[in-house]
Amino acid sequence: MTIAVTGTSGHLGRLVVESLLARGAAPADVVALARSTEKVADLAARGVVVREADYDRPETLVPALDGVDVLVLVSGSAVGQRARQHGAVIDAAKGAGVGRVVYTSAPHADTSPLVLAPEHKATEELLAASGLSTTVLRNGWYTENYLGDVQQARETGEIAHSVGDGRVASASRADYAEAAAVVALDAHRDGGHDGAVYELSGDVAWDFDELAATAAEVLGRPVAYRPLTAEEHRDALLAAGLDEGTAGFVVALDGDTRAGLLAETSGDLARLVGRPTTPLAEGLRRALAA
Repeated sequence: MTIAVTGTSGHLGRLVVESLLARGAAPADVVALARSTEKVADLAARGVVVREADYDRPETLVPALDGVDVLVLVSGSAVGQRARQHGAVIDAAKGAGVGRVVYTSAPHADTSPLVLAPEHKATEELLAASGLSTTVLRNGWYTENYLGDVQQARETGEIAHSVGDGRVASASRADYAEAAAVVALDAHRDGGHDGAVYELSGDVAWDFDELAATAAEVLGRPVAYRPLTAEEHRDALLAAGLDEGTAGFVVALDGDTRAGLLAETSGDLARLVGRPTTPLAEGLRRALAA
């Protein structure tokens, strides 16, 4: 019986595999699924089973899930395509007889106006209709999402956003990956977390003045937060070369932050991993060093 993880050539999927191994899973009991197996060849060299699994090529999915007991379905990155892609994986999991699907969703995906929520809501609905045993991990914001801001602040001395006084309860990507590993291992061992839905987030909700101060601390230079209106933010993004759609998406995310949609500190993440979540400064330092 094995635990499979999708998207292992990406950041989160790779970290889930590493967390499974760190928590005692035998490499031969872990299946790393990736669209390009060459990108995870080093995992194969360590004894992890590597299989091709392409969300856009359903014929690869059922063979990839053969003999899998628990599947960690890491949500795809193709905005607008995810519900279709995830549906193909869910269908394959049913066909392969997978015992549990652990899905990485978004905060309050079933009710939130968060711009990213609809595709996750649709996936959760597909899972509910599938008849599969499931655990839903509604991942909050990653500290690494602000790496680009901090890198830019190294040159400009400022972080500019249209979030107002909004707060973000971020945690490091590794924290979320460890939670997925914990849930997958518990499900594998004794069926734990069946039907559970966890709202995962960092222990502390910080604002962008605090983000700027933390950036200053890790960079060793002054950094200030410059608040923008949504229109100013959009214009700045367009001037920087972003297309209309991407600029609008980024501004919408800032609007969600301004509305407090990323500020919840439920404590679920710390409880699952058995320790406090990674502080903002430590998370940014690790991201900068990576």
